[in-house]
Amino acid sequence: MSGHSKWATTKHRKGAKDSARAKVFAKIIRQVEVAAREGGGDQASNASLRTMFQKAREASVPIDTIERAIKRGTGELEGARYEAVSYEGYAPGGIAVIIETLTDNRNRTSAEIKHLLSKNGGTIAEPGAVSWQFDRKGIVEVQGPIDEDQLLEWVLEAGGENFTNNGATITVTTEPHDVGLVRDALEGFGVKVLSADLTLVAQNVIEVTDESDAKKILRLMDAIDDHDDVQNVYANFDIPDEILTAFEG
Repeated sequence: MSGHSKWATTKHRKGAKDSARAKVFAKIIRQVEVAAREGGGDQASNASLRTMFQKAREASVPIDTIERAIKRGTGELEGARYEAVSYEGYAPGGIAVIIETLTDNRNRTSAEIKHLLSKNGGTIAEPGAVSWQFDRKGIVEVQGPIDEDQLLEWVLEAGGENFTNNGATITVTTEPHDVGLVRDALEGFGVKVLSADLTLVAQNVIEVTDESDAKKILRLMDAIDDHDDVQNVYANFDIPDEILTAFEG
């Protein structure tokens, strides 16, 4: 598992704490609203909404809260209108970073993201400067351990591409439009699915072994991720587990 993936796992564990739970809920609800606005409120015909609904349920967002978000997205209830805006930049050490936001005020969010990058040793980049280094993929996280030969058979039959065995969990990679189908198929085989989502995967990673540089990168990642408008942060770093563990502590 790459350092960035490990950081994302650490981030989600932090999000499980009560102090961060409200912020996590708010971010997911924005995604539900936008999915409903762009594709309609029917999960059967809106794959994006179906994925976001499942993501919200996995995060223990109450059903009525999700349903209100869908109605705000379709216009049945009043609410702020969010738009998706992505930013590209660099963390210390030339690490490529992509920041995905949902905002109701593009100018405010842009200024704040640039400030966070600058304050934490990063820089903003022009659109397209780093995005070519990433591929959009679906990821399905399942409970391990599972016999790898059996899992490979199930993954291929389900329409997935490959998997990475992380020990307690296994990450299955899919094409973006197949993530829901693969999740459903694996559940049909009796596999316990923990989450299913879309992500950006770096084509190549930069190994960061200097502890000082690693901590600068992680501080920047956490600062950006903590911003209310930020939905996802992707980067191409790989940091040893012992440094990530020390940072988490």
